[in-house]
Amino acid sequence: MKLKHILLLPIMLLGLTSFAADDIFAQPKKQTLVVDNANVFSQAEVNNLTQKLNTFSNETSTQILVYTTNDLQGYDVADFAQRLGAGWKIGQKEFDNGIVIVFKPKTTDSPGRVTIQTGYGIEPLIPDITAKNIIENEMIPAFKQGEVFQGINNAVDICISLTKEEFTAATYNDIASKKSNDGAGIFFLLFIIILVVIFTSKRKNHYNAGTRSNLPLWAALFMLGSSSGRSSGWNNFSSGSGSFGGGSSFGGFGGGGFGGGGASGSW
Repeated sequence: MKLKHILLLPIMLLGLTSFAADDIFAQPKKQTLVVDNANVFSQAEVNNLTQKLNTFSNETSTQILVYTTNDLQGYDVADFAQRLGAGWKIGQKEFDNGIVIVFKPKTTDSPGRVTIQTGYGIEPLIPDITAKNIIENEMIPAFKQGEVFQGINNAVDICISLTKEEFTAATYNDIASKKSNDGAGIFFLLFIIILVVIFTSKRKNHYNAGTRSNLPLWAALFMLGSSSGRSSGWNNFSSGSGSFGGGSSFGGFGGGGFGGGGASGSW
């Protein structure tokens, strides 16, 4: 009888280990929209992000969970986030308007991983390609500079603006595409300016100063200035970076569902 119990012990321990791993996906008693298990935020950053997400949830009923972890429990980051969203029931049951952002820091042994996963109701507002653009343009560049909070805060602001329909996913995708090409565009414009300067200097004896010889140069400089402005960030589109008033307490998760929408990235 004792031998039988001994033989069953490894199986029981394996079952307890699986339960412990799966338990993180069960809805917690203490519910909050910012869980920093990886300790990548300062307390001030946690407070700032929590206040922003609580206010956004209270104003719109849409909920964004930001979850950092050093251990994905063997899951792909997207699968991990989907399980969190479904298990914790982020968003409202009638709208499925939840968003889950999961961040795992880069280590010497493994790459950094990040994902944005959307509930059924959010997918039309933040399609997969848009989630991918947010990760590649707003998050990973900041993470590579060691600015974890900035990268996540950037993504949160874009998600807030998209779900509030302050601009569309198509608009964001278009400007994100132009933003990623700014480096090549600036180089091309500088090349054009050099050609214009050379051309006008050779023909300066044929034109009066301040007339046609200067127009192409000023046009190119104007274009260069416009291009540089696009690369400066999303200040014109950000809705969540300002200060918030009252109503910043969180009422709890509402029962939202998730269907596999979203995107992931690594660095």
